[in-house]
Amino acid sequence: MNSAARLQIHSVEHEGFDTAVCVVRCTAGIARVGQEYAGPLTLDSILRHGKEVELLDPPHSAKVWLSGAGVRTLERGAVVTALPSGK
Repeated sequence: MNSAARLQIHSVEHEGFDTAVCVVRCTAGIARVGQEYAGPLTLDSILRHGKEVELLDPPHSAKVWLSGAGVRTLERGAVVTALPSGK
């Protein structure tokens, strides 16, 4: 059984009203570009070792771009969880 992707926030830089750049660690599942997270948030981009990638798996860290109304609530230590597909 696949577990939902979870990203733990290490740092947050707000880039506008509904966009944030965060350093995160994937703690479960596989995070994928385009995935929707509770908040609501969308994972727009992943940058790992200076290269754009399509996914992030545990226990790796990366810089990510998130968008949506939920970016205003992001803070260090928070964990965001992917919504089930189709939600």
